[in-house]
Formats: sequence, structure tokens, C-alpha cells
Amino acid sequence: MFARSLAVCLTAGALAALLVPEALAVKVRVRVEGKDLTIFGPTAPLIDVTSPRANPLPESALDALESASVLGEFYYHLTTWPDVRVDQIGRIAEVGQTRWAYKVNGVAPAVGAAEYPLRPGDSVVWYWAQYGFAGGPKTLVLQRRGRCYTVLQQDDKGATSAAVGATLRVGSRRTVATRNGRVCVGPHRGLLVRGILAGAIRSNALP
Repeated sequence: MFARSLAVCLTAGALAALLVPEALAVKVRVRVEGKDLTIFGPTAPLIDVTSPRANPLPESALDALESASVLGEFYYHLTTWPDVRVDQIGRIAEVGQTRWAYKVNGVAPAVGAAEYPLRPGDSVVWYWAQYGFAGGPKTLVLQRRGRCYTVLQQDDKGATSAAVGATLRVGSRRTVATRNGRVCVGPHRGLLVRGILAGAIRSNALP
């Protein structure tokens, strides 16, 4: 009788284990741009994002920040008033109209980061933004073909245009002007290249 009861319990336990969802994980690209420096992932690395919740919903843009903070060993803080949002990353806290924002695939979602579900391959960027009557700053995207680079700028809706007036920062010292956001550069082995434009969020880095 005891053996039969034990077998029933084991079977029920195995069935329950199948019904309880495991922690999900997605691979997404993550970058965190601070006020003056990149806090995490200048090259927007592909990382595993896992929800810390016991019964997780799909991983969110907030989970992406959490996973990046573990890998990059940086601090962030959430506030719950008047809504749940990130009000500090690293040593930079929100002040007035200057605050932390995020985009997924170049678009600023209309929901909080904890509510935005991620899909494999998404690109998430968190950035320090000054907001005004015209909204937030544009974010830069750097593309490469051979030794030629193109700097694009995206508004909050993801509309993309050439970053006219942008420059390239090659390594930490060399600066190269672009023509309508495009320029070809000479050999720069081992150096990362980034797009920079006054008033915009610096681009991802490429070799």
C-alpha cells in the first residue's frame, strides 16, 4: 500500500513539474548609454536575458537591463511613484525633464519597460535623455560596408534618416567628418568606430 501511494505521489510530482513553466530566456542585443559615457555594451552584444520572476511572463525590456547590470556590474534603481520606471542607472539619477528612456529596435514603446515583451534578436538600448517640446533626442545607428560607414538617426517612432553633420570617432582620439552621414576611413585595425552628433545619443560601436 505504501509503495503504491509513493508511486502515485511521484507520478503527480512529475506531472506538476511539467505543468510549471520554466524560466524563459531570450537572446537580445543590449546597450546602455550614459550622459557622457557608455555604461554597458558599446558594440550592443547579444546576451541571454532571463526573467528573475518565479512564474515569469515573457522577458521584458526591464529584464534586459537587469541581465546587463549583472554582466556589467552596474547599479540601477526603480521608483514606483507615480509609476514604475527606472530613475537611475550607475551614478546618474533623473532630474526634471532629463530621465532614462529605452528603445527596442529603434522605437520608443508607449508602455513601461516591465510591460514590453522581448523577442529573440531584438535590440534594446537604454539611454539618458533630455526631453523638451520636441520630445526626446534621436538615437544614432552606425552601419558598415567594407571601410565605409553610414551614420543614421532615428526618432522615437523609428523613422530613420541620414545623420547630417555627424562625425566618426575612431578609437579614442581620431575624429573624421562625414558627408551626409557617410564616410570611408583608412586602416584602423583594433579600433572601434562610433557615430557622434550634437544633441543625439551616440551610436553603437563597430570595428
